Amino acid sequence: MVSSKLVWTSDPEEAKRLRESGKLDASKDVEPAKQTIRVAVDRKRRAGKTVTIASGFQHTPETLATVAQALKKKCGSGGTAKDAEIEIQGDHVAKIATELRKMGYKVRS
Repeated sequence: MVSSKLVWTSDPEEAKRLRESGKLDASKDVEPAKQTIRVAVDRKRRAGKTVTIASGFQHTPETLATVAQALKKKCGSGGTAKDAEIEIQGDHVAKIATELRKMGYKVRS
């Protein structure tokens, strides 16, 4: 990352240079067989609602969204994909673990 501690600048050329020098390498997809996914139920910070969380993915956001979409369809409920984890509404640990194994992931519940 950039070693500059600059917070704001009005110089557009300097801002452009800082943006370009601070770009991270594009994240790459790791094949499913090399990933261990943890599947668990979470009830905290969700107003008592139950959410199944699958975490530990090493994918680009686009691939993660595709996997999340497949899991949501299989479970018949909503959810989201963010920060290398997928949240599915409801208690679907068994279904999600089974589906992820079919996709080739190593799963820990």
